[in-house]
Amino acid sequence: MKRREVGYEWRLRQVMAAKGLFSTSDLQPLLGDRGVVLSVAQIYRLVAQPPERLNMRVLAAVCDGLGCTPNDLIEPTVVTTSAKASRRKPAWRR
Repeated sequence: MKRREVGYEWRLRQVMAAKGLFSTSDLQPLLGDRGVVLSVAQIYRLVAQPPERLNMRVLAAVCDGLGCTPNDLIEPTVVTTSAKASRRKPAWRR
């Protein structure tokens, strides 16, 4: 039996770079202008790590600030495995 394990690639850093923003601190004023206040540590984690949960206001502010859509930020990935191999946790859940 085949099993599909779904994950995603978080592309915020790539989208920021395409807009000429190379530092995580460049995102703070963009979010602040849209009423979203995050600490430096929260912004760093948002940029550097795929989020497990993401507040919709934050997502909307990021998209508006960078002139992109959620589709630009999140790329789904699918891995098909056999039932025997599916006992392992997917890499994104470890």
